[in-house]
Amino acid sequence: MKKSSWGLAVAFTALVGASAAWAADIPRGPSPYYSSPVIPANSVYNWAGFYAGANVGYEWGKITNSPLRPSGIAGGIQGGYNWQNGRFVFGGETDIQASAADDTFAPYKFSNPWFGTVRVRAGYAFSNILLYGTAGLAYGDVTATTPLGLDESKTSLGWTAGLGVEVGFAPNWSAKVEYLYLDLGDENYVTTGTDNGLGASVLRFGVNYHF
Repeated sequence: MKKSSWGLAVAFTALVGASAAWAADIPRGPSPYYSSPVIPANSVYNWAGFYAGANVGYEWGKITNSPLRPSGIAGGIQGGYNWQNGRFVFGGETDIQASAADDTFAPYKFSNPWFGTVRVRAGYAFSNILLYGTAGLAYGDVTATTPLGLDESKTSLGWTAGLGVEVGFAPNWSAKVEYLYLDLGDENYVTTGTDNGLGASVLRFGVNYHF
């Protein structure tokens, strides 16, 4: 009886050892997959830094001391720099525009071939949406044309102010819609015999690249 019990113990020990060796030879399967928590990207849009872009829109206005109301398509380029403190964004912008705004009333024609502005901007950002106001200097050419085709051009200096909204649609890109009113001061025109100037509204759409 003792011999058979001893034999069973030896056989059991050998079986356990063999099973362990066999299990060690089995290739290990992939370890269980535990997904790591996803860290959301920074949701605050960065408005700070240099930017440049282009715009296109429509200009309509009135010549002082005249019934003429020049209007037409206007477009150009702009560039500027923003500083940002929390949600507050402030900076400066300049632009130069070509314009097809003109109007004719016998015997004269007035046109505004080009204009530009140098402005400050200040606004409040809701992450990638910026609401802002802007004001500064305006300058441009106001041309009077006689029935004989003679042009008299004056480069005038004035002021401008407006409002806008700009939306960042990619890390380096934004689109804006902007309204400006500009007043180019009166100048004396020999062809009309009086002082004339331009007051105009501009509604334009633009795209900026942020460096």
